[in-house]
Amino acid sequence: MDTPIDLRSDTVTRPTPAMRAAMASAEVGDDQYGEDPTTNRLQQRMAELLGKEAALWLPSGTMANQVALRVLARPGDEVITPRESHAAWHETGGAAANAGVQLHEVGSGGVFTLAQFEAAIKPRGLPVFPPTTVVEIENTHNRAGGIVVPQDEVERICAAARAKGIASFLDGARLWNAAVASGRSEAELAAPFDLVAVAFSKGLGAPAGSLLAGRRKLISAADRQRRMFGGAMRQTGILAAAALHGLDHHRSRLEQDHQHARQLAATLAHSAAVQIDLATVQTNIVVFHLLPTAVDAATLVAQARERGVLLNAFAARTVRAVTHLDVDAAQVQRAGEILRELLG
Repeated sequence: MDTPIDLRSDTVTRPTPAMRAAMASAEVGDDQYGEDPTTNRLQQRMAELLGKEAALWLPSGTMANQVALRVLARPGDEVITPRESHAAWHETGGAAANAGVQLHEVGSGGVFTLAQFEAAIKPRGLPVFPPTTVVEIENTHNRAGGIVVPQDEVERICAAARAKGIASFLDGARLWNAAVASGRSEAELAAPFDLVAVAFSKGLGAPAGSLLAGRRKLISAADRQRRMFGGAMRQTGILAAAALHGLDHHRSRLEQDHQHARQLAATLAHSAAVQIDLATVQTNIVVFHLLPTAVDAATLVAQARERGVLLNAFAARTVRAVTHLDVDAAQVQRAGEILRELLG
């Protein structure tokens, strides 16, 4: 059987030969002593790229998000997030277990407005309410189909949060995609937030690694929390080298992934069994819904796997496909054709 066309996630990519060479030749030291030169170089570069004072490498995006909540909130606090956020849906309840916070999801389609944010803030001075201490925005938003959150609204929300003494956190795991799609730099997108997370294993093709950036005091606190989570490692320069290679060689090609996603979405839109809003296909994620007359998501995913196309079922009648550097235009076209055949 031919190699499957794997559209389950942009995390399934393998390091390219050039990335592997960069990892093999990386200069390393003990990062817990602050002596890994490649990790230090990555952290300094990312602080500059994101327009923040300091940055900290972490093994995974979920750990980055969990550490951010531990730094910005206290147990019993409430965190406002967009509906169907990664923090609420894809971190196995970590916000409650690790940070002791409850999440209040607002808005729709991956975004919420200033008015919705302000309406969600718990009134101060009433002891029965948990204090609202953090607002979290996810950009791009995964379950909403990789949409880019409007920056004007982001700036209004973060300004209002600051005025009310509420911290702001950006889950920017796919911030690279948001920057390419919006034409704004990562630093501009990150500017309104106290803490920002990015992932090197999504879009940039690194085998592992994420990063938090913010004020030096917050990053110092994040370093302590990272140690408590067991995320302080040793010769991390091998993985930092992969991230640096991705920044240099894979960030500039992300528009190809976006084009491939639009190509796939356009093919699926011709199927009478599919409901898809093409306006939501702004980056590299395609989320589509199967009408009641069609098979359900689990059946389609199983049938597609038999034909060599790998997808994820996101709900009973919702499917996600993600384009990335390991699938080309011809493979995306073939995947679209197979899905249309299966859907009749």
